[in-house]
Amino acid sequence: MTGPPLTMNRVIHAAVRRDLERLSTALGRMQDGDRDRARALERAFANLRTELTHHHEGEDTHIWPMLARVGVDGALLEAMEGEHHAMADALAVTSLDMATVARSGSAADAAAARASIERTRLVVERHLQHEENELEPRLTPHLGTPEWEAVEKKLSRQPPRVAGRFFAWLTDGISDEHRAFLRTAVPAPVVVVLARTFGRRYYRDVAPVWRA
Repeated sequence: MTGPPLTMNRVIHAAVRRDLERLSTALGRMQDGDRDRARALERAFANLRTELTHHHEGEDTHIWPMLARVGVDGALLEAMEGEHHAMADALAVTSLDMATVARSGSAADAAAARASIERTRLVVERHLQHEENELEPRLTPHLGTPEWEAVEKKLSRQPPRVAGRFFAWLTDGISDEHRAFLRTAVPAPVVVVLARTFGRRYYRDVAPVWRA
């Protein structure tokens, strides 16, 4: 039995899940007193928070209003927006916990930060599943319509540094299946040029965190 069709949304969700798993694992393995490692993990979390926040701001600003205009249940859209706020709150708390372990490098603070990551992970996963199971089926009939194409155009208007960071992050550890899908959505040379030219800071500051 095949699963639901891939979408760009699901590819992004997979990257979010990947990083939360990476962070939890890395914090669990961190040695007591390793402040360099703790600071590196704080940078990686900050990058994830930036990408997830940007993704949800795009949905709140462009996708939900379009769906409201075509008659999608307003209560569902309100629930989506409320879940975005809950995730923002959870991410803010975890950011403080990551800053604490970055300052101390202690095993105790690493354990606390890992617990915080896991709490945030639950909040995020609850939303991702809700969106994939309830919202995406209501969006799918509108893909390819003029209304959706207008939304896609707005979402694609990103400064090169934002797009470059996004593609560098998205493709760092991406599965073969998701990479193949990405090529159908964005020409591979565009992804490579943006990531390698404008995503260099990600490759310098974040990608090495996962190779350590």
